[in-house]
Amino acid sequence: MDFDKMLIDFGEYGLYQKQLIWLVVLPCVLPCGFHAYNQLFMASTPEHWCKDEYYINSTSKINQCLDSMNNTCKFWDYDHSRYLSTIVTEWDLVCSKQFYPTFALTIFGLSGLFGMLLFGFIQDGLGRRPAFFIYLFIECIFGIATAFAKDFWMWLIFRIGVGFTVPAILATPNVLPIEFVGPAHRTTCILLTNIAHSVGMVILSLVLYAFRDWRQLALATSLPFTVYFLYWWSFPESPRWLLACGKFEKAKTILLKMAKVNGKDISLDYMDQLKIKYEEEFKNQKSKTIKKYNIFHLFKTPNLRFKTIAITFIWFVNTTVYVGLSYYAPALSSDEHLNFFLAGAVELPTYIVLWPAMEKFGRKSLLHISMLIGGCACLIATFPILDDQWTLIMFCIGKMGISSSYVILSLFAPELYPTVVRGLGISVSSVAGMIGPVGLPVINYVGMGSQLSLIVMGVLQIIGAFVTLLLPETKNCHLPQTLDDGEEYK
Repeated sequence: MDFDKMLIDFGEYGLYQKQLIWLVVLPCVLPCGFHAYNQLFMASTPEHWCKDEYYINSTSKINQCLDSMNNTCKFWDYDHSRYLSTIVTEWDLVCSKQFYPTFALTIFGLSGLFGMLLFGFIQDGLGRRPAFFIYLFIECIFGIATAFAKDFWMWLIFRIGVGFTVPAILATPNVLPIEFVGPAHRTTCILLTNIAHSVGMVILSLVLYAFRDWRQLALATSLPFTVYFLYWWSFPESPRWLLACGKFEKAKTILLKMAKVNGKDISLDYMDQLKIKYEEEFKNQKSKTIKKYNIFHLFKTPNLRFKTIAITFIWFVNTTVYVGLSYYAPALSSDEHLNFFLAGAVELPTYIVLWPAMEKFGRKSLLHISMLIGGCACLIATFPILDDQWTLIMFCIGKMGISSSYVILSLFAPELYPTVVRGLGISVSSVAGMIGPVGLPVINYVGMGSQLSLIVMGVLQIIGAFVTLLLPETKNCHLPQTLDDGEEYK
């Protein structure tokens, strides 16, 4: 049964969908960004020097670690002009322990990889609604607990719990809107969710600026989201997913409410006829029998297998570069907070261009161009002849390019995966994407001087740009429902 055709009768983008998106979905975008990047500032390393009596007059701030190799420093002093407290200043994570924050960021990304994989099974097995609230609960509990850590290792355990939900918790706000609207309105939905994410980054930069103590920052970026549990009563399940799973009566309840809010008159006779047609199709197609889908279904047939591999690689590139540039931003100059603010703010102008462009030109060509521009900008930023100002400009262009491609991919990928494995497909692609952020902190740590990270990110984007050309266009196409639909969609 073609759900997109059904939506015409119930309202493709009426008041119901608009209320859902603006009042529920968009606010639910914020937790991911807040918890993904607050750790950069909780674990920031300010200027420091040994304050032992032996060193107080003999050790320069520049050669602090070299001088303390032969005579171990017991007490450290820190520049508190930017931070009242970080985990580095509280637990002296410097010199022999200076790799600890990088190690924590790597483990944080690794936990997100496993969390995203499990999330796909939960989202396609239990539904979009329970999956979101399960992860919200985990994120809030561990996010709040972070503020009460007694030492680095306890803090790391709590951060692993938070990382487990990032970026999985963003998947539901990305998938849910496009499953509630018709093909012509999916672009609007995905742009709105990405705008919300960028606005969230800007808001986070203000929170980071206001809270300079890491414990206060942990609470400020966690406690407000406990209010979201009130959404339980207004957060609907996806009727598209319910129908794909054989749950007509539950889908019917949501569809009738949608029709009422949208001002559509739906008779009981219409619903009876719809149920009869649905049950006949459901029984006659083996691909629509109630079953549990797994990763192997994504690779079962040639066309779907190719699309899965291509989408996964492109997702890996986009996640690696987007997160990488966000990690790299604070190191651009001495003002970390301003740099992070710019990294989020430069994304917003791209949506002014993307909104009409995606409606006119589709997804594939724009994704190709965005990644190509972003890749070239990252490589140019490494040129030694550029001064700091031009490096910052190239960085901003690169950030705009990757944020544009991320927006397009967020819409493009779900449109290519069939409904019955859409959550699982996005999960698999996202898991592969999280491999990049796992290694990026190490690349930044060992290659900051040579700008190795920018070179890696630039090359990846250029390769990904050409892989994009191998995928089909999805503009105004009906979403594939079953595995057979996904295989036929070329």
